[in-house]
Amino acid sequence: MRLQFILSEIGQGLRRNLSMTISVILVTFVSLTFVGSAVLLQTQIGKMKDDWYDKVEVSVFLCPQNSTAPTCASGEVTDEQKSQIQAALASPEVDPFVEKVYTETKEQAYEAFQEQFKDQFWASAATVDDMNSSYRIKLTDPEKYSVVSEVISGKAGVEEVKDQQRLFDRLFSVLNSATLLAGGLALVMLLAAVLLITTTIRLSALSRRRETGIMRLVGASTMFIQLPFMLEGAIAATIGALLAVGGLWLGVTYLIEDWLGGSAGWIPYVSTADVLTIAPVLIGVAILLAAISSLVTLSRYTKV
Repeated sequence: MRLQFILSEIGQGLRRNLSMTISVILVTFVSLTFVGSAVLLQTQIGKMKDDWYDKVEVSVFLCPQNSTAPTCASGEVTDEQKSQIQAALASPEVDPFVEKVYTETKEQAYEAFQEQFKDQFWASAATVDDMNSSYRIKLTDPEKYSVVSEVISGKAGVEEVKDQQRLFDRLFSVLNSATLLAGGLALVMLLAAVLLITTTIRLSALSRRRETGIMRLVGASTMFIQLPFMLEGAIAATIGALLAVGGLWLGVTYLIEDWLGGSAGWIPYVSTADVLTIAPVLIGVAILLAAISSLVTLSRYTKV
């Protein structure tokens, strides 16, 4: 009997404030979509870091002919300078961080250059002597690039030391900025959702002030009186959360897995499994929003 009464009160409250209930659902949907997008974007960054950082190499470009670098003042790198560079890579300060060293000759660099830019008219003007021979160093820990760079940079015969991780870091910096933007928008929308749920519960409580007064006179407990209002907010917020999960699932399925996955399949993308992983979190946030709104509102507006 009590359950039937509570359910009827919930249905009555939702019908009386239908437009506000729909607004709560929509605002919760938008805010939690931003929250979910921020979490998925950070998950995407983590996947890319785990995959790409393992493939990061440090490239030590040796002096070609006619280089203007101070370390190339004596001209093209000599065999003696190469021996000194190799000895530095095998030194106790560097060797623990080096997994493997690949050597690329000028001829190999020229072949790779012509293959990469074969459709460019200016590529034919390049010659073998314009190319750098180089060492490609695979690190045991990509974060230790600075150790290798400090020992190798500035040595005679070394024109430049480049770390691929720096290129990735720029991309990840942009993605992290996008995450912060999505997170900021999510916070604003979550605040709007709290205020809107609070207003909805307040209007529902005011419209049924007479009924709650009668319930209080006949001995109903505070929890029994407040429970329908709390459940109204929780139901509306949960529906919004479910819509957000559905929207994220569709977005990941069609935009990421089907479209991006089909055109650039070498990138490790987030999947619908990641969406389902964060779904309980989004639903929990929705219920928490409703709980906070209820605590703020009901203690005042259900008094007689």
